[in-house]
Amino acid sequence: MRHVARRIRWYVREFTGESAYERYVAHARAHAGAGGQAGEIMTRRAFERSRTDAREADPREGFRCC
Repeated sequence: MRHVARRIRWYVREFTGESAYERYVAHARAHAGAGGQAGEIMTRRAFERSRTDAREADPREGFRCC
């Protein structure tokens, strides 16, 4: 039963984009500079703002009024 609950949780997090920030942080840390320092990792709020700005700037997304 726990396995099913974990799979459902994973699916919901992937579907809603909730896990995107965690993937970003893992990627940023994995690709840290030569000194092992992971430059500036955006806060979750800055990351979400950046995603929203990129989505709204993409002409393929169509017109959004709100």
